[in-house]
Amino acid sequence: MFQPIASVSVMAGERTPADGKRLGEQMSKKICGIFALLAFFGLTLFLINCGSSSSRPAALLYVLSQGENNVGSFAIDLGRGKLSLLNKTSPADMTPTSILLDPSGTVAYVLNTGSNSITAYTINSDGSLSAPSSQPLTVHNSVAIARDVAGTFLFVVSQGSIPLPQPPPANNQCGFPPDTNILPEPNSVCPHVSVFAIQPGSATLTPVGNPVPLKGVPTSVTAAAGPSGTLLYITSDQDLLSVDDDEVSAFNVDSSGVVTSQTIPSYPTGSVPTGVLAVQTTPAGGSGGLFVYVANSGSGSGANSVSIFHVCTQLSATCTSQDVTANNNTLIPVGNPVTVGLNPVAMTVDPTNNFLYVVNHGSNTISAFRINPSDGTLSALNPSSVSTGSSPVAIAMHSSGEFLYVSNNASSNISGFNVNTTSGALSNATNVTSSAQPAGLVAK
Repeated sequence: MFQPIASVSVMAGERTPADGKRLGEQMSKKICGIFALLAFFGLTLFLINCGSSSSRPAALLYVLSQGENNVGSFAIDLGRGKLSLLNKTSPADMTPTSILLDPSGTVAYVLNTGSNSITAYTINSDGSLSAPSSQPLTVHNSVAIARDVAGTFLFVVSQGSIPLPQPPPANNQCGFPPDTNILPEPNSVCPHVSVFAIQPGSATLTPVGNPVPLKGVPTSVTAAAGPSGTLLYITSDQDLLSVDDDEVSAFNVDSSGVVTSQTIPSYPTGSVPTGVLAVQTTPAGGSGGLFVYVANSGSGSGANSVSIFHVCTQLSATCTSQDVTANNNTLIPVGNPVTVGLNPVAMTVDPTNNFLYVVNHGSNTISAFRINPSDGTLSALNPSSVSTGSSPVAIAMHSSGEFLYVSNNASSNISGFNVNTTSGALSNATNVTSSAQPAGLVAK
């Protein structure tokens, strides 16, 4: 006859021996069930954690190694900016110098100055790089690379033959007249800028026309969005007529990638310009402005400084109708060059374009400035400079604006800094060992 588990004849607080036995069995089963459930959740969490170890890190830093001719990958801790080597390297060609990403952040382009080539990589889901595809360059001694804002064109500047051809080689119209004081060199090539069409997400490079001759020996290049296309700025520090020119040249790039010199082709800078950066500012309640900053690393007039230019993209108190035409956007010098450390070679800005950071190769420092968004002038931050490793050569800012990294070529390490997004101040410097002779680097 069926009997309920709990007998109604037993008063509260009383237990028979049989009841105790049954209760013990029930409790034992419940405890076992609880432990089994905990074990299940523990195993689930363990598997989740194990599975995530091969997924893409939250942020990445890619660093070129000239000593080992490869691209190294570091994971960035977004809490503190700390770097962790991923033990994933990809081969590059000889002497990789500069690296940049397409707008989607899924393709990396590397300029190899030793082999005169560009290698392109697809970025895999775990942050590693695919096998490279190589694009040889037709002009000797390529030194710098840039892309337009939209990510449709890649620009490479090349110095040509050293010493330079005089007079220009037959059937090769260089951008300068002959110098009768210099004998021609066999198989010599003029300085040029080459253009390649690219597409976001694709590692394919397609040459656009023929390389465009330059009238100076180029050292750096930058691109910016202009009123009717892309504006291209190229620095040079050796005139082809045996005169030290020290200038920045201005070009227009149309929608098909054709490069043409502006009506006013060039502007004087400080001594030996080695870096150039175009910065678009947007002050609150204003229209903002486009400014070009040039790092001067020589020993002559305006040495160890940054020259500032305002680009005339619209009529203003300083820009007349002659300064803003279809073929010309005049560069107006802004004050005197601003003093920085010894031998500045590279620059970057934070994502808001409020702060400018200059790498000083000779003094092993970074100079830090606030950008006035209305007129482009620079004011030193506090601290105005911070120390790096030995012979810093390149700089990169993470897209959060919270972390800044510098590659130190002589000490073979990477300096990392926390960035105060309000004041721009750099702090908490750390150094992480890299592959030999790190050069260009980029964060994503």
